[in-house]
Amino acid sequence: MDLFEPGRQALSALVHPVRIIASTPATLTARLDENLASRRALIAENQRLKDRQQMFEARLQRFDSLEVENIRLRRLLDSSYEIERPVLIAELIRIDLDPFSHLIEIGKGSRHGVYIGQPVIDERGILGQVDQVGPLSSTIRLISDPSHATPVQVNRNGLRGIAVGTGAIDQLTIQSLPGNADIQVGDLIVASGLGGRFPSGYPVGKVQRISHEAGQPFLTIELTPLAALDRVRQVLLIGDESDE
Repeated sequence: MDLFEPGRQALSALVHPVRIIASTPATLTARLDENLASRRALIAENQRLKDRQQMFEARLQRFDSLEVENIRLRRLLDSSYEIERPVLIAELIRIDLDPFSHLIEIGKGSRHGVYIGQPVIDERGILGQVDQVGPLSSTIRLISDPSHATPVQVNRNGLRGIAVGTGAIDQLTIQSLPGNADIQVGDLIVASGLGGRFPSGYPVGKVQRISHEAGQPFLTIELTPLAALDRVRQVLLIGDESDE
């Protein structure tokens, strides 16, 4: 029998708390390192998930944009069925920022059959006509340009006039109708087809305001264009019947 065993056991019992205390910093440090590593992993995972969410949101926005674009193109193509003439779709590539002229540039030119004077529409109404033509692009003068005039008629009764651009993107005027003309606010104004330039019956605008100054023989009629002159993305160019 070992006479020193009881003493060793008693000493071990006394030293054990000291060992525990001595090892505590190392244990705490290890646990702290483990917690920090877990926290870093969680932060990294959280950031990764946020990045993926942003990516998916960006893709959804792109899909939404494509869906709107497809709807717009379908409407544009549907409008072409109302016109018994060949048509050509073109993309807008530039807007002229000159406040005294309303011009846009499209990515189709003479190589695609575009010609000066060619009428241009969107799915809602008449936009204008081709003003200049290059091999691969063309310039369109909008109906809101002060130098542009469109032969029109009141859809309700066939009363004819000329709609002229005012320089304001949201306003046209008719100043050629007599003071007793049968025209009302809200009347739909369409192309008359006179001159053979614009497709007869295609919408131009709606009557917004009618005024008649004393002593003046003609009415001043303000129209709101139906075409999206300031938001157009694609346009439809109307060809001659002889091109069919």
